[in-house]
Amino acid sequence: MRLEAITWERLAGELARYGDGLSAADGGPWLVLGIDGAPAARTGEAAERLAEELRLLGRSVLVVSTEGFLRPASLRFEYGKQDADAYLDGWFDTRALWREVFGPLEAGGSGRVLPDLWDPVTDRATRTPYHPLPEGGVVVVHGPFLLGHWFPFALTVHLRLSPGALRRRTPEPERWTLPAFARYENEVAPMERADVVVRADDPAHPAWSGLPGSG
Repeated sequence: MRLEAITWERLAGELARYGDGLSAADGGPWLVLGIDGAPAARTGEAAERLAEELRLLGRSVLVVSTEGFLRPASLRFEYGKQDADAYLDGWFDTRALWREVFGPLEAGGSGRVLPDLWDPVTDRATRTPYHPLPEGGVVVVHGPFLLGHWFPFALTVHLRLSPGALRRRTPEPERWTLPAFARYENEVAPMERADVVVRADDPAHPAWSGLPGSG
């Protein structure tokens, strides 16, 4: 895959302009964009940049982190607090994401999205109110392991870290998660599934694959 140097600011602008021209596959009035990557890749920062550029284009945007859709501790830690397979397969509540984020944005849906569901610190429901998204609104979902679930994203971006960069940029207490990302690479092949790939080994000098159809 050929990658070209780009700045984060230009990347956000390019993605926003491209996303602004997309339509939902089911004909609904809302779009969902996904930014996939390990926590060390800082998907939240990329999502916020993209959201700001979309707002400048007149779009109403809600950023949703999958960290707000973790399952309760009793389920996450069923096999221990540092089980990499459980982290990949069972930490994130994909059913809740379907129910509270993707389902309401289907054609004929309510447009009422729940920004988060579970607080991992208190291990209780967040009780965050629903966010009504107007027609033409966009939700940007970010976090790890987003690809491979058939989530109805209009555009997917994978922030790629090489194994060495992932290890360097992952804090020591969290390095037990690294085998989960290796499994994700092998089983899901995010670089092949994503519409756009961004190499983020050097946080100051990203490189990208370009927009879909530009190659």
